[in-house]
Amino acid sequence: MTKKRVLMVASFGGHWIQLMRMRSAFAEHDCYYLTTNPEIAPDYPTGRFFTVPDASRWNKLRLLYQLLKMATILLRVRPQVVISTGAAPGYFALRIGKLLGARTIWVDSIANAEELSMAGRIVQPYADLWLTQWEHLARPEGPQHKGSVL
Repeated sequence: MTKKRVLMVASFGGHWIQLMRMRSAFAEHDCYYLTTNPEIAPDYPTGRFFTVPDASRWNKLRLLYQLLKMATILLRVRPQVVISTGAAPGYFALRIGKLLGARTIWVDSIANAEELSMAGRIVQPYADLWLTQWEHLARPEGPQHKGSVL
């Protein structure tokens, strides 16, 4: 197996916890981490941890700043794989990663037990692999269910 540069991206909090539960699946690769909380940087390898400002659809200027910072980081890291559990940082990372030729993976948040997340629905065209952690949300056209992190 050839080592890949993998960028793991999620908003801090539940999205981040879920993503870190999948971390062992990528242990053989060169992993980089990106979230919205700079305070956890000491927990990750120097030079492999990045942050973007937290933003939501309610603050368009902050979203734009997040997008610009995200683009700068992706151009620097040049990941071969981008994986995210959400939300806005993951959406932007998958979109930019796809433009740069990366394989992209979206794992919809486990918190979305009744319906797919908004970010999950709009990122679908840019995800090479689109997964849900809830079997009843899986559809033939996607997302697929392959298990959960619980």
